[in-house]
Amino acid sequence: MSDVRGEERRTIPQDLHLVTLGQRVRHLRRSRRMTLAELGRRVGRAPSQLSLLENGRREPKLSLVSKIAAALDVSVNELLSPTPPTRRAALEIALEEAQRDPRYQALGLPHLRVGPRVPSEVLEHLVALYDELKRRDSRPTATPEDARAANAELRRKMRERGNYFGEIERLAIQSLTAVDYRGGPLSDAHVGAIVAHHGFSIHYAEDLPGSVRSVTDLRHRRIYLRSEQLGMHTPKAVVLQALGHVILDHRSPRDYADFLRQRVEANYFAAAVLVPERAAVPFLKRAKADRDLAIEDLRDAFSVSYEMAAHRFTNLATRHLDLRCHFVRNDEAGIIYKAYENDGLIFPADASGAIEGQRMCRRWAGRQVFTAPERFPSYYQYTDTPDGTHWCVAHVDPTRERHFAVTIGVRYEDSRWFRGRETRNRAVSECPSGSCCQRPPAELASRWQGWSWPSARAHSHVLAVLPPGAFPGVDETDVYGFLERHAPPSAES
Repeated sequence: MSDVRGEERRTIPQDLHLVTLGQRVRHLRRSRRMTLAELGRRVGRAPSQLSLLENGRREPKLSLVSKIAAALDVSVNELLSPTPPTRRAALEIALEEAQRDPRYQALGLPHLRVGPRVPSEVLEHLVALYDELKRRDSRPTATPEDARAANAELRRKMRERGNYFGEIERLAIQSLTAVDYRGGPLSDAHVGAIVAHHGFSIHYAEDLPGSVRSVTDLRHRRIYLRSEQLGMHTPKAVVLQALGHVILDHRSPRDYADFLRQRVEANYFAAAVLVPERAAVPFLKRAKADRDLAIEDLRDAFSVSYEMAAHRFTNLATRHLDLRCHFVRNDEAGIIYKAYENDGLIFPADASGAIEGQRMCRRWAGRQVFTAPERFPSYYQYTDTPDGTHWCVAHVDPTRERHFAVTIGVRYEDSRWFRGRETRNRAVSECPSGSCCQRPPAELASRWQGWSWPSARAHSHVLAVLPPGAFPGVDETDVYGFLERHAPPSAES
């Protein structure tokens, strides 16, 4: 008999798959030629209660799981394994999950109970048909108009809540508490412990598909990534972003807006773990009291990228520092890739209210930093705009492909709390409705109008139809092939 002593102190995993557990109990029971009644006598439960468990309709207490494991002569770990015991069991689980999908239910078919007499070939056909239904339902995720509208709506919601997500902060604190985090930069060991606490393991793979930052194998509970940094996405951040999707209970995105929301939430979770609220807020409050707030200090204190530190500042500034601010990430041409504001700054926008893909005023700090004598130190500037004066700090974040500027700014009256407020750099911008930089100076126009013919370089991220599928731009064939190559040798498919 298996020794289950010492396992009683374990807890049932929060993400326990009840259908898989039930299939495993049924498989082990039948392989030992044991009836439900006999198993019930051994564990002190009615056969009807065990039937509910085997059908995935009841979550058992750990004490019952331990008794069942002992009766079946297996360990608790084996009984709680997330891997289905057989191909037949995997098909039954897949069909049960399919029938709970709203797309399947919309067909109006009665619920199909799968008994032992239903051939496995029939299950293979039904599961394959469901997979095809999902594939055909995955229309092109969004047109450019859909994507811009989704970005604008998400930014509006973020502005309403000051870019602060209390529920995600609490989940981050729970993960940190579980690994006894006590302050300072989060170590690789801490990240590994957090991942293990949630039942996953980390694996580095240089043949990761080029369309992804990471791949999570939910069957074998593995997170694959490269060992290199991608801009703000350090390996630690990528792991925590992948884990965030699981902890936040994300499902396959319904549309582009859902995909975008999930991505923002997962990134927020990673930042909340790497720059914990309970450690970062006292740090920022001391800096504000000293009138010495600086994004680079937050970056250095928690060993994260400048962009992540700037993002994290926007999460905490309004909630804890009573500061409203704006954030923007743009390239050298001034094209905006990310933006957020709740300080009244008016970004250039299209008719749908979307900011992404618009060109910012050449007088703003995010563009002026590229013309500064030294572009890589922080660049400070006051900018007079139609809606008031703003103080900004811009920082060039280099990547392998191109350089981006990350800007954090506040209203003039709040600049007194920041390092760099004494700057003499000042600019006047009449944008987005003025003519300060949208039209060329009259002298240049008079000399060259009608005598130039530029060949435009299209901004593909703005103009192209977004790729089809639930996860835009991800080649599912590459991902599935990668998982097949890296699956544990002993695992059943």
